[in-house]
Formats: sequence, C-alpha cells, structure tokens
Amino acid sequence: MLIQRTLVARALHQRLRHFSHSAAAAILQDPIETPTVQPLTYLPGFPRPDPRYAETIFAVPRDKSGKNISAKERKSGRVPSIVFEQEDGQYGGNKRLISVQNNQIKKLVKLLGRTFFLSRLFDLEVRPDFESDDVIEKVRVLPRLLHLHAGTDAVLNVTFIRAPSSALLKVDVPLVLRGDDVSPGLKKGAYLNLIKRTVKYLCPPDVIPPYIDVDLSELDVGQKLTMGDLKVHPALKLIQPPEQPVCKIMGARVSDQKKSK
Repeated sequence: MLIQRTLVARALHQRLRHFSHSAAAAILQDPIETPTVQPLTYLPGFPRPDPRYAETIFAVPRDKSGKNISAKERKSGRVPSIVFEQEDGQYGGNKRLISVQNNQIKKLVKLLGRTFFLSRLFDLEVRPDFESDDVIEKVRVLPRLLHLHAGTDAVLNVTFIRAPSSALLKVDVPLVLRGDDVSPGLKKGAYLNLIKRTVKYLCPPDVIPPYIDVDLSELDVGQKLTMGDLKVHPALKLIQPPEQPVCKIMGARVSDQKKSK
C-alpha cells in the first residue's frame, strides 16, 4: 500500500512540475471563483460623449509602409494609418498597417476639432476593401496621433490605439471654459490667462471624458485654477503635477488701463 502511494505521488509530481506553482495550487485546491468586475460608467454631472458624433471608421489592410506607398495611398484618396495595442498607455505592439478613407477622417476632424477628435473613441472595422461587407477585424480605438499638412491641413496619416475596457490610456483631455460671463474678476475688467488647453490623464476607455469643464464663475482677480482643482471621474488619474496652473484671472492689461484714462 505504501509503495502504491509513493508511485502515485511521484506520477503527480511529474505532471505538476510542468506547471507554475500557482497552476499546481489551482489543481490541488478547490477552484476559487473570480469576482465579476462591474464595467465603469459615466457619472451624473460629468461630460459624456455626444452620441450624435458616434461613427464607425472603415479601413482596409495595407501590406507595406514607406514614403512611396504612403504617397500612392494619399493620391487614391486613402490615408495611411496604423493600429497599435496599448502597452504603456500610449504606445505598444501588435501593429496592424491599414488605410482609412481621407474624406471620412477629414469630415470627423472638421466636425469635432482636432483636439476633440484625439480624445474620442471610435469603432474601427477593417475590411478586405471599402466596398466589401466582410469584416476582418472590428475593434474600438482611440486616435493617438494625427498629422496634417502644414499648409493645406490635408490629413497625412493617423495612428490609432486599441481601447478594450481593460486598458489604461494616456489621453490629452481638452478643457472647456464655463462661467466667464459671471466671473467676479472678469466683470471688474481683468482678463483670463489660459495656460493649458488640455490636461493629460490615465483613463479607462469606458469613461474617457470628451472634455473637462473649467468653472470660472467664482474666480476673482489674482485667483487661479490648478490641474488638481478640476472635477473628473474618480477613475481618472492625473499624470501631470496637480499644482500646475490651468488658468488665472489677471489684472487689467496696461493698454486697457491707458484707454480708461
């Protein structure tokens, strides 16, 4: 009996040594149920993406990259693009070369504005060609980089990053000013010194804000708002110094003072 137990133990040891310690423990112990994680949602009182601007971006695979290839793509009305897997919140691997439709990207950038385009999630469908109904890959993405021609604002290329719910993405969230019409300082003739137009956060994709409200309604002359003062979803993590100023109410300009005399 003792010999039989020894042989069984050795056989079990041989099987388990190919697994990690954690895997072996899982085999020897009763399985533990993994708690269900509730998806994050936008909270009342915080900005959420306008559903009117929800749109699926269509793309086709691109086999090669290079200056000549990109020039041909643009000439045919397509924009050379790349889709990455997030690794550090900003850049990553699992690169897929694609091309998107110039007219569609140009329309979205014009409709939303460049900064707001880069802080909004889109569904992206990769198809064999733009006329096909077959879908090679459908994924939610965040536009990471947008290159425009300096003279014509023509779209040169776009970089996207995959945005599954489990990711954490670095996003430059645009700021929208509110309450400037009732600000005590501005009513006194002071002026607003806007220092930052976007603020960088580490965001779960499900709650990326389309913008952040900056409330000026109580600011008097000499007062300021810092990044730490901004009200955002608690799941967002500020990755810039919280004491860095966003805006400040400054005294009247010298030119304005001369005009009033």
